[in-house]
Amino acid sequence: MEELISILQDIKDDVDFENCTTLIDDGILNSFDILQIISALNDAYDISIPASEIVPKNFNSAAALYAMVQRLQED
Repeated sequence: MEELISILQDIKDDVDFENCTTLIDDGILNSFDILQIISALNDAYDISIPASEIVPKNFNSAAALYAMVQRLQED
């Protein structure tokens, strides 16, 4: 999880990723941020995030992102 937080902070350093659970709902992340996150996670975790996973519930918090990464690593 620490690595994930670090990746997110590299993309957008003014957000409290450890505590925020409304990254999409409150418009904290824009579409460009999301594309950067997808690319960074694909590289860092050697996964491929399919379009079906690119939904608000998977990007609203670092915990949700981490859960998605773990699911995709198992596949």
